[in-house]
Amino acid sequence: MGKYSYVADDATLKEVVRKLRGANAVAVDLEADSMFHYQEKVCLIQMAQNDYRWAIDPLQINDMTPLQPVFADKSVEKIFHGADYDIRSLYRDFGIEINNLFDTELASRFLGVVQTGLASVLADRFDVHVDKKFQKKDWSRRPLPNEMLDYAMGDVTHLVALAIILKKELKIVSRYEWVKQECRLLTRVRPPEPDQQPLFMKFSGAGKLDRRSLAVLEAVLAVRDQIARKKDRPVFKIMSSRSILRIAMEKPTHGAGLKKSRALSNRQIDMYAPDILAAVRRAMALPTEALPVYPRNKKPIVDSNLARRIKALKTWRGGIAKTLNMPAGQLINNTLITSIAALNPTDKSVLMTIDSIRAWQVDAFGDDLLNVLNSRPWTKDEK
Repeated sequence: MGKYSYVADDATLKEVVRKLRGANAVAVDLEADSMFHYQEKVCLIQMAQNDYRWAIDPLQINDMTPLQPVFADKSVEKIFHGADYDIRSLYRDFGIEINNLFDTELASRFLGVVQTGLASVLADRFDVHVDKKFQKKDWSRRPLPNEMLDYAMGDVTHLVALAIILKKELKIVSRYEWVKQECRLLTRVRPPEPDQQPLFMKFSGAGKLDRRSLAVLEAVLAVRDQIARKKDRPVFKIMSSRSILRIAMEKPTHGAGLKKSRALSNRQIDMYAPDILAAVRRAMALPTEALPVYPRNKKPIVDSNLARRIKALKTWRGGIAKTLNMPAGQLINNTLITSIAALNPTDKSVLMTIDSIRAWQVDAFGDDLLNVLNSRPWTKDEK
């Protein structure tokens, strides 16, 4: 893999930035601590450019802003593998915005690669085998052991070479511009803004509960969140979603009932029972008119031919995806298929008005999409 520098102070970071000026491309990866803390944070940024490699430690550096111009520079290509999470994290923690992205994971998908995880791609392309045993370690610990740093740097060592190979293959099959468009859109993703929605809105299965159970669920979720924040631990390490759902359904108000539900271990009961039981009792005491209501969107009234148009478009997509050796959902996902069928456009200018559609999709398949819609047994009057 070669040597790398561990960057842990402001002066050294500035030296790194000076070396990156004028670079054609830089490989980037990061490690975070979402498995170990309530509020996740970036704990290490790995960068590689030509023969230089750096492990940048944001937990030791006071000012990370010198990196902002590097990532924003449109003349320097930033190569990531699976960039979505990294882009959101870099913006959240350091205000870093990225221009000129090439995502090797995304590129692999557009080439029909089935196993697109970095370890699988490196094994296939370079016969390099990565030991992933450090993937779920606590990257906020200091000092970081040398073997963890070695592992982290392995993730960027081959990215530039991988990008060169993938670009060549994409150009051969005329999909390079497709990936570039997707990468430009990917640079705009941002972490979710804090909202005032009830916690149950992000809880799987909440929509199936009655209003009283929903109130209990919300109360217990709030308790879990408070405990996790206080302990600085991820919420799932306090109580699992399965445990909370059982409590919401059984609604124990006393210790015996909580123990009988088997929702929690004895250790969890010892630590959390008073807070949980108090939350359940509060929810059970709410008057009916104060109980939460799970919001449900009314299904729009649709024309009788919508289902047939969706089926026709999916059938067409399946054939094209097979021909191109691409996942059908990567070509045009189901949400977009439904939007196209619902709009039922008559020309490509109307097709382009759909928010989620890409220019490459219209350029490559716009005529085909319109032909599918116009060649079926529904008439213009039925549109």
